[in-house]
Amino acid sequence: MPLSGRALVTGGGRGIGENIARALAGAGMRVIVTARTEEQVGAVARDIGGRALVGDVTNRDDVERWASEAGDVDLLVCNAGIGGLETPLGDPEQWWRTFEVNMLGLYLCCNAFAPGMVERGSGRIVNIASGAGYQPPRAGQPTAYGASKAAVHRFSELLAADLAPKNVFVFSISPGLVQTEMTKRFPDDAPWTPPECAPALVLALASGELDGLAGRYLHAEHDPPGSLRGRVDEIVEQDLNAIRLRR
Repeated sequence: MPLSGRALVTGGGRGIGENIARALAGAGMRVIVTARTEEQVGAVARDIGGRALVGDVTNRDDVERWASEAGDVDLLVCNAGIGGLETPLGDPEQWWRTFEVNMLGLYLCCNAFAPGMVERGSGRIVNIASGAGYQPPRAGQPTAYGASKAAVHRFSELLAADLAPKNVFVFSISPGLVQTEMTKRFPDDAPWTPPECAPALVLALASGELDGLAGRYLHAEHDPPGSLRGRVDEIVEQDLNAIRLRR
């Protein structure tokens, strides 16, 4: 589907972020990719005819510089993230670093770019969450990653409720289990998600056709755009695709 406007993808130098950036550029958007490593993000930007901005999502000065240099951004994709520890608790500093990247970094980006969208009366934000934020726990599972991704969804849902009346729509999606550098620890026969699923969902969200699902939790493999079209009213009326405590 042809798209227009400017998009910014954090963590766009490799993996899921790179795939999303390439798909958006291929659809016609002008794409800015950010990451801490200039070599990776620069190569992607050159290949898609986009722009690279280097910095750390947890550094407020870096994020605010991005917002200043990027200009008007129509679509913000907060993809930058890191995995958790190998043990449930582990080292406190490493545990908190996971939260800083996955949640604080995402918040800083939303805080920097959303006001401009509100001022212009238009914009969309896609935050990359994870099924680890809601799936049943298992013994020995790292706590930092799942907890931080649960926070990403709840933050997205709360922000969506505030911004939707201002014509700015916020979504949180799970890309599924995609083979990337971060998922090397999973076995070869894991239930892998095709890498094209997340970009396809982001393209549909960027088009505006699913704005009614702002704040809903969408899974790239289990909620492909084709299954969502025509079901927006049903999903909202029945409060589906939401993480709720049922009593």
